[in-house]
Amino acid sequence: MLQSIKISVNGQGLHDVTQAVKSVVSEQGGDGLCTLFIQHTSASLLIQENHDPSAKYDLERWLNRLVPENDSLYTHTLEGPDDMPAHIKAALTASSLSIPVVGSQLALGAWQGIFLWEHRHEVTQRKILLHYAKDSCDKV
Repeated sequence: MLQSIKISVNGQGLHDVTQAVKSVVSEQGGDGLCTLFIQHTSASLLIQENHDPSAKYDLERWLNRLVPENDSLYTHTLEGPDDMPAHIKAALTASSLSIPVVGSQLALGAWQGIFLWEHRHEVTQRKILLHYAKDSCDKV
């Protein structure tokens, strides 16, 4: 099963998409593997702490410090000062994730959530492809 999930974002940062993914997977039922793929070059996906908001805040600040805007080395600035840094951040992080599904539930740990990491300031919507492959093996 392949489905597209459209996610509204309000700018740069980590956006929790766990519930959107869970609802699609739970409708399908069973065991299997959920693969997520973001179809953008300036955003990424991440499994990370979803309990304490300070973890999200620290990650966002750390990556912004690692890849600053307005660096004089950047030549790809057609879409503004966040353009090239967004591509670098996406290159350093993930464009796809695979998550086991057990009993119609994502097999995430107690404090794990799925995040879309938006690296641009002025974006309003992103698209994630979700592929769910059900386990077709007979149980022993």
